[in-house]
Amino acid sequence: MPTTLNLDKQQIEKLRDTADHIVSDLAPTLKRYTTVSVERSVLRLFGLDGVSEGKVPYPNVIVDHLEPVVGDGVAMYVGNAMLKYGYSLSQIAEKVDSGELNLMQQEFLPKTEIKDFLNEMAMEATGRINEMVAQRDAYLEKYPSGKKPWKYVIVATGNIYDDAIQAKNAALRGADIIAVIRSTGQSLLDFIPYGPTTEGFGGTYATQENFRIMRKALDEVMDKTGRYIRLVNYASGLCMPEIVVMGAFERLDMMLNDSMYGILFRDINPVRTFIDQFFSRMIDGVSDIIINTGEDNYLTTSDAIENAHTVLASDFINEAFGLKAGLKPGLLGLGHAFEMNPNKEDGFLLELAQAFMLKEIFPEAPLKYMPPTKFMSGDIFKGYAMNTLFNLIGVWSQQGIQLLGMLTEAMHTPYMQDRYLALENAAYVMNNASNIHNVFNVKENSIIKDRAVEVMNKTEEFLELVRDEGLFRAIELGRFAEIKRSRHGGKGMDGVVQKSRRYYNPFVPIFAEKLGIEKEIKQWI
Repeated sequence: MPTTLNLDKQQIEKLRDTADHIVSDLAPTLKRYTTVSVERSVLRLFGLDGVSEGKVPYPNVIVDHLEPVVGDGVAMYVGNAMLKYGYSLSQIAEKVDSGELNLMQQEFLPKTEIKDFLNEMAMEATGRINEMVAQRDAYLEKYPSGKKPWKYVIVATGNIYDDAIQAKNAALRGADIIAVIRSTGQSLLDFIPYGPTTEGFGGTYATQENFRIMRKALDEVMDKTGRYIRLVNYASGLCMPEIVVMGAFERLDMMLNDSMYGILFRDINPVRTFIDQFFSRMIDGVSDIIINTGEDNYLTTSDAIENAHTVLASDFINEAFGLKAGLKPGLLGLGHAFEMNPNKEDGFLLELAQAFMLKEIFPEAPLKYMPPTKFMSGDIFKGYAMNTLFNLIGVWSQQGIQLLGMLTEAMHTPYMQDRYLALENAAYVMNNASNIHNVFNVKENSIIKDRAVEVMNKTEEFLELVRDEGLFRAIELGRFAEIKRSRHGGKGMDGVVQKSRRYYNPFVPIFAEKLGIEKEIKQWI
């Protein structure tokens, strides 16, 4: 029998129900608004790409032009112009940019005619996504996934062509997942850079061309590895749903897509973040893209022993948001981390307890287990030992995704030798302990069981507190990660727009039907 803690199933369901209540309470508020990033993502789904002569992305050109009427949704305006004048989306963007066309001054054709046309376009876009899903399935048939936990490593040179070389080398050395770290600060850009990029600080810009280059590189190396290599990028920030669209079109496999990360760690307006993450997760669901959440970040600002319950609470909230948006449990890469002070007596057992606990509570989720960072130092030998224990817990608790620790994590962009040693360490530990979960069981009234019960009890109290306060108020009071953010403040607040009675987004009913949430979606969008 695999190692189990025999946790209280009724308590787990109570925690899940409380999180569902917390999330559902937001629906009436979120339903009232759209955002400029959601509307730009609609244009991108329709196939709009490119930049103006002034290097402004065409989706921004159109949405900025339609600022006074964004609450109607941009679809009807561009759909009418395409039907009435025979223009392509790119031509519309060019004419709007040059001042030749004012979409707000055009005479409108019958609404039913425009909506029928837009629905056809939306179905074509959905077909394009379906093709990418079919391609991934075909590759997975030919190149099966590596054994879990999948070994996840990062590349972050700033130059997409150098990233591709490093990614290939990592895949050949055993990596199952390659994540391209974004350039510092991109999450705060309210537009997406265009084309391939060769300069970035602390990472490489997320662009559709960069996605295409990296996907091609990993497809090429799969012949040599005999394994499917997954590609990850970051969809957090002010352009969250737009980046997911690009990832869906370029067959990315995972996207970092957390419900609260942008609020807490990038001071992005909470209403905008919750709206953006909901629509982006619908796109993820249709595209069979695994989301990764960011609970590990909580433990960089608060203590991992005292505040472990906030991580579990956030996992439940992320799960509830994901399920509401139509994500299946197998696409919920919920996060947690190995971040206790290494000088803590029995710290390994406490970390093991939490890893077992998460796996037992979310058995279908490909949990994303994050490595030690907070207490890493210049002592690379101790760091290597910490990463070894982290890898042992990962294989023992049967994690889904193991983000491998680097010797000098948090000090610089990882050197290639750091990545090589991380992969060697993980391969050694996971091979030598591959069946450890079938050998040992946990005693009742042991340190491990008691710790898991303690965290669950604290999580129950915490979620009930958040339910009573409301999630917006809880965030304002700093309940998560000890960071306070106002519902009425934060970056991107001016991009939150109240919907009019005429609001229309043709993708919502199509995606909802595909995801099986036709009834539920009416509460949210």
